[in-house]
Amino acid sequence: MSKVSYLTEKGLQKLKSELEHLRGVERPAISRQIADARDKGDLSENAEYEAAKEAQAMLELKIARLEDSLANSRILDESLIDVSRVQILNKVKIKNKASNSIMEYLIVSESEADIKNRKISVNTPIAKGLLGRKVGEEVEITVPSGKVILEIVEISR
Repeated sequence: MSKVSYLTEKGLQKLKSELEHLRGVERPAISRQIADARDKGDLSENAEYEAAKEAQAMLELKIARLEDSLANSRILDESLIDVSRVQILNKVKIKNKASNSIMEYLIVSESEADIKNRKISVNTPIAKGLLGRKVGEEVEITVPSGKVILEIVEISR
């Protein structure tokens, strides 16, 4: 059973174009590889054929996962996002109480996460710890390196 994932319109289009690429470009390329390997003779000792079949299985699994994700996606209207409490699609400015460093992240769905662009998944420990909190609140969050205390400085869209 799949869980619902929330996406922006841009995130949905990205998933759709990735699925289209896999179906229209990758799938035919692997089919050609299998046909070429099959033409080389005995399949019982044909490593090229086995590798192509394995690549095909991995591709089909990826396609199935994307289709499932798209089927269970819901579009979020960014204009209706509340900024009184931290939630998905909020930009959150936080202060690390130990180091006094300030960081800003956009909380997004898992498929849209991109740490280089400061977009963190709603499923990360930091995002989970911040969800539902208000400006000024301090939150203790367990991260892989230990516990960290963060103060919510600002919430915006």
